[in-house]
Amino acid sequence: MEDFVKIITHARRFKSATKGFSLEQLQEVKTKLDTIIDDRIAEAEEAKRANAEKIEKIEKYREMMAADGIELEDLADEAPVKKGKRAPRPPKYGITNDAGEYITWTGQGRMPNVFKTKVDAGQSIDTFLIK
Repeated sequence: MEDFVKIITHARRFKSATKGFSLEQLQEVKTKLDTIIDDRIAEAEEAKRANAEKIEKIEKYREMMAADGIELEDLADEAPVKKGKRAPRPPKYGITNDAGEYITWTGQGRMPNVFKTKVDAGQSIDTFLIK
């Protein structure tokens, strides 16, 4: 694609690349290129018209706001509340391991091995609830 752009945008390269074309082929290329150009012009005019309509509506709303005594700053009084990092969950379960350390667990995520060993041995997880 880059080579195509280099050829078509440089007059001598383009002339050299089309040297083997017949007159009918060149006319066909010209017709297709004219069609592409016309389409692009129409798209640009449509975008310009749509933008003009948008600007017109914005101006209309500004006039309506001015008539009602509303300033643009009045609309943006409150800044959106940013959600920060949520507070960590409080521990829900607690147990003292063999080394004498007090281990807590929120009940979410992977169950610590100390709890897992006791639960696998048949104890209910509810016995470790922190009151």
